[in-house]
Amino acid sequence: MTPRPDQPLRIVHAVRAPVGGIIRHILDLANGQADRGHQIALITDSLTGGERAEAALAEIAPRLKLGLYRMPIRREPSPSDLVMWGRFARLIGELKPDVLHGHGAKAGVFMRIVPRPPHAIRVYTPHGGSLHYPKTTLKGQLYSRMERLLMNRTELFLFESEFARRTYERMIGTPNGLVRCVFNGVTAGEFDPIKLAEDATDVAYVGEFRKIKGADLLIDAIAKLRADGLRLTLTLGGDGEESEALNAQVSRLGLTEAVRFVGHVKARAGFANGRLLVVPSRGDSMPYVVIEAAAAGVPMVAANVGGIPEIFGPQHADALFAPSQHAAMADAITAALDHLPAAQERARVLRERIFLHFSQKAMVEGVLSGYRDAFTDR
Repeated sequence: MTPRPDQPLRIVHAVRAPVGGIIRHILDLANGQADRGHQIALITDSLTGGERAEAALAEIAPRLKLGLYRMPIRREPSPSDLVMWGRFARLIGELKPDVLHGHGAKAGVFMRIVPRPPHAIRVYTPHGGSLHYPKTTLKGQLYSRMERLLMNRTELFLFESEFARRTYERMIGTPNGLVRCVFNGVTAGEFDPIKLAEDATDVAYVGEFRKIKGADLLIDAIAKLRADGLRLTLTLGGDGEESEALNAQVSRLGLTEAVRFVGHVKARAGFANGRLLVVPSRGDSMPYVVIEAAAAGVPMVAANVGGIPEIFGPQHADALFAPSQHAAMADAITAALDHLPAAQERARVLRERIFLHFSQKAMVEGVLSGYRDAFTDR
């Protein structure tokens, strides 16, 4: 039986790795749905995330009326996937959800191939996932084929940016199910201004240390600017698989006095570490760090890639630079720091845009509206 419009839903969210912007999105979404009386479960990997994931999941666990479930989900295709499929299938059979919402490639597969209750809808949010792999690679071909096979097992596709939707259509095809684009959103407290730290450097980076995030490009840009005679300093806030390589790069370029690593920091604490935030991503869909910084009114320049231009809007295009080019990034940094009052004014105007279009409330309502429309379409 299809749920009534006023009926609380039983919603199961699933994601492989409880790290980064993807888990931030799911936790904000689950909290908002719980606030509206819906019953929520969360399935996620037990192999990744460390203490930060443990703390974040422990905080939300009391709000998950249908439970929190952790199991070892491998990132790459593995023989253990068959065992995980069995565990997912048993759990879905026990919980009898109205909504099976898979986030990212791996969980998106599991949530769409397990048997589902007859009345339930299957929802998929790629969050980049398999879309990061070019179709010219073996992995890209494998993942694209799997995505196409699962199209007919998806009642609702939820994309966090128009860029993600266009990328999916280009790489996979036009979805057969209902399609909605709902921006990520931030909470009211994230619009509070940031107080700059006393020991703030010229430039700050906040995020994961992964190749796609481009921290190595930012280090190269700082090296170029210093070689040109500008004695700029940089704080890198984050950690991840590229940590060792980034430290080695800083040493190799003779930047140990100019670049400091402060480890993982919460976004707002990281923003306070620099007069200018730089987002050097090689690829991104709808990065939370950009939305969070914009909400806080932080002066920022960012790579013109993925869904980032959708956050800035056309009136702030001058804050964007060509991706994967450290020289273009260096020019953008110089321009912003040389005209810091103009960058601060641009940040103030952008903050107003975020308040109107990127709130947690709008995100939660948009997702729930998508669920309801998917039930109606059935």
